[in-house]
Amino acid sequence: MNLPSLKSSTSQSEHQRLWKCRDQSISLGRMPLLMGILNVTPDSFSDGGEAINLDSAVYKGLQLVKNGADILDIGGESTRPGAELVSVEEELQRVIPAIEALSTQTHVPISIDTTKAEVARQAIQAGAVIINDISGLTFDPAMIPLAAETKAGVICMHILGTPQTMQDHPEYEDVVSDLKTWFGERIQTLLSSGIEPERIVIDPGVGFGKTAEHNLEILSHIEEFKDLGYPVLIGHSRKRFLSKLLGRSVEERLAGTVGVSIALADQSVDILRLHDVAANRDALSAWQAVSERVL
Repeated sequence: MNLPSLKSSTSQSEHQRLWKCRDQSISLGRMPLLMGILNVTPDSFSDGGEAINLDSAVYKGLQLVKNGADILDIGGESTRPGAELVSVEEELQRVIPAIEALSTQTHVPISIDTTKAEVARQAIQAGAVIINDISGLTFDPAMIPLAAETKAGVICMHILGTPQTMQDHPEYEDVVSDLKTWFGERIQTLLSSGIEPERIVIDPGVGFGKTAEHNLEILSHIEEFKDLGYPVLIGHSRKRFLSKLLGRSVEERLAGTVGVSIALADQSVDILRLHDVAANRDALSAWQAVSERVL
């Protein structure tokens, strides 16, 4: 399937690509951009409760920016395996004050991590410019029209099932091939609905309906996803597959996360979604200095 893409829709070189997010243009280059995770939830898998009130959320968001985050991703509903659903009202109460406050205190683009169109709409009104939807804009039929109308940047992620069911024996014939087919079909839907190709980023959804083996297959085949012609985002930070790989608890997965970040950067991944921005920034800067032989 031949799809319009960021590569084919512009004359920009690989090092001058732009991700269009409302009225902002985010430059994509050799060094991956770092998306800092700001969960304003009590129950996220590794940082639940750390930013549950407005003051702590703003403080943590500004710290992520200080530590080198290029984008802030703010979410008000946990998507860990088995997480309980949150009402629209509760999610809005969690995220909107944080977005309003941070959008006036930093120029870093803000992403809203939600599957609900009403939450995304109010988040954009509050200052967000990116919709990060773990369902690939499938859970809420109003999400695609909203994204097209607002011209927000869109992160289209793959999930098998829902957060409540996704780890119940996920199976694929070939996880990389199956995901590429799904993305081809999903992107065509987004494009035909008026979402411009330069606004789309794809995320294979590490940990979202995948076994540890599936995750490793995805992480070692980034070029396969980049062949689709869209920027690729990976969210591997502190995830459970690292426990199987390293035998470490969630509190001990920083080194494993950094190691995977370097492997992904070496495959020219475009964006990394991370909890520990400072450590990953330092490691990636050192990797870039060595790989390009510059100081």
